[in-house]
Amino acid sequence: MTETRDRFALIGAGPMGLAAAKVLAEQDIPFQGFELHRDVGGLWDIDGPKSTMYESAHLISSKTMTEFTDFPMRAGAADYPSHRELKEYFRDFARAFDLYRHYRFGAEVTECEPLGGSGDGWRVSWRDDDGAHEEVFAGVLIANGTLSEPNMPEFAGTFDGELIHSSAYRSAAQFDGKRVLIIGAGNSGCDIAVDAIHHGVCCDLSMRRGYYFVPKYVFGKPADTMGGMIRLPMWLKRRIDGLILKWFVGDPQRYGFPKPDYQLYESHPVVNSLVIHHAGHGDLSIRPDIVRFDGKTVHFTDGRAQDYDMIVAATGYKLHYPFIDKALLNWQGDAPHLYLNAMHPTRDDLFVLGMVEASGLGWQGRHEQAEMVARYLAGLRDGTAGAKTLQREKAKGFSPATGGMAYLNLPRMAYYVDKATYRKAVTGWIARLGRGRAA
Repeated sequence: MTETRDRFALIGAGPMGLAAAKVLAEQDIPFQGFELHRDVGGLWDIDGPKSTMYESAHLISSKTMTEFTDFPMRAGAADYPSHRELKEYFRDFARAFDLYRHYRFGAEVTECEPLGGSGDGWRVSWRDDDGAHEEVFAGVLIANGTLSEPNMPEFAGTFDGELIHSSAYRSAAQFDGKRVLIIGAGNSGCDIAVDAIHHGVCCDLSMRRGYYFVPKYVFGKPADTMGGMIRLPMWLKRRIDGLILKWFVGDPQRYGFPKPDYQLYESHPVVNSLVIHHAGHGDLSIRPDIVRFDGKTVHFTDGRAQDYDMIVAATGYKLHYPFIDKALLNWQGDAPHLYLNAMHPTRDDLFVLGMVEASGLGWQGRHEQAEMVARYLAGLRDGTAGAKTLQREKAKGFSPATGGMAYLNLPRMAYYVDKATYRKAVTGWIARLGRGRAA
């Protein structure tokens, strides 16, 4: 076993891992990166072993609102780039900031175990083509993503057709000649439903609750680039944005969609214009929740039943850190309870990066999270006043940075934050941490 107590172990080379690698290098924090795939890009590389990408997948936020500020996407990139464009974007990013040299590729981390209290080191085990290995590191930064472990619900009865989770969906050809049911109307579910409409015999969409639908374009521009210059109180923002949605989307309930049982922005909206279009044209039928399966027949809560050949459960993902004990992550409920979704309250050698969701946060918001952590580690090393203040603050107890928003009590919302509140807190700490002299 090799000891590398001066270095941190960084797990993952997707967008979050690459952002972390960049800022760690900028702050002169030694680290060793580990990536299961043979290249960078995380889930955006459809060929990756943990990728949940599908052929028709594109960003649901525009490139302008998603890209890293100091590394814009090329001028010719689409407003809503495909996974192919994004795979190349991340490879370009890694080359531009010389990040490849920091990683072991084809390396699956299998266990992270602390040798004692904070600062005593971590034993990190991994396997690659050469076998099993372990080393001792100063600490661990987990950036392996949040969208790789399928959340597959249990259903009463047995379905005799093909039942898959959306993570196993790759190509619309899988729907050829089939009667299709999509379960779940989040962004992926709606994307996949549109594919099934064009390739299957028919397509229905089962929804447990209603959603707010946002068009991708408003007045000819990506919808998420409109407004945002003025910080509005939430009651006024809801009123204005709700009016815009009525103008450009209309009333989804006209086409059978259930009415949302929550207010706008209390859950992630669905950014998809085509699903409304097809429902309005009768190409898509909306179904309620499922009671049970019976052969190829699906029974719904409204008493109706329908036969299908294939069911896709677009039911989301669970946080998954299989290489570390949940208790070490201060896990509470459906997610680790960490200061600003990244920092353990008492340990200064364990961080989770990228476990944060917010409408419009983009990769820049996640880059800021990584920069805060890297500057904190540099501050601890240098003994700065800012780092000592943050150390005390995170140990006092804290609440998620929701900005008072009452998000839905769902596992996928357990690590949701208000973008403005979150970024203000994170950038505030970045400014306070700086690279000042030792206190």
